[in-house]
Amino acid sequence: MLSATRKPTRIQTKNRALIERAALKIFSRDGFRGATVDAIADAAGMSKQNLLYYFPTKDDIYRSLMEGLLEDWLAPLRELDAGGEPIEQIAAYIDRKIELARDFPMESRLFASEMIRGAPTLGDVLAGDLKALVDGKAAVIRDWMDEGRLNRLDPHHLIFAIWATTQHYADFDVQVRAVLGAVGDRRLEDAAATLQTIFLDGLRPR
Repeated sequence: MLSATRKPTRIQTKNRALIERAALKIFSRDGFRGATVDAIADAAGMSKQNLLYYFPTKDDIYRSLMEGLLEDWLAPLRELDAGGEPIEQIAAYIDRKIELARDFPMESRLFASEMIRGAPTLGDVLAGDLKALVDGKAAVIRDWMDEGRLNRLDPHHLIFAIWATTQHYADFDVQVRAVLGAVGDRRLEDAAATLQTIFLDGLRPR
């Protein structure tokens, strides 16, 4: 088992990343219950014994993977700058969320599956770090509204609405492509423009 107190070597860091990439494929394909350590080891191209040196259990692999995904998912929200122009900041946030949907669709669907299962792995993180971050950024948005720089609405539900609409293009990509047909190749560019019109027009003070 890899020591949690010792700084990992370059090879150890590389192997952990290799295992997590393989686990993402297996968990996305088979679900948490259907995934096995053997299948993840095969996908990573290493022995089960070698894999268990880095992650003693399937739960350990899954939790490490999910915590990494959550960090990636929250990075754009962390970048929301209280000192910036509100409309520009929210427009940039929508763009970054659409980019995540484009670049990490498998990760988005796995994260959605965790939420649908009741967040058995991430529940404590959601109620702790995620809540603190969202509450802090909601306070920033509320300050902008108090200053008259945005129309007044519930900032938490604004954030939820941006999550729901942007991640739709990853989680329901098959449905989006089926409906759009040949024009589906522009789906994310068109989505970003449409969502910005909806959200920003609603937020601009009249």
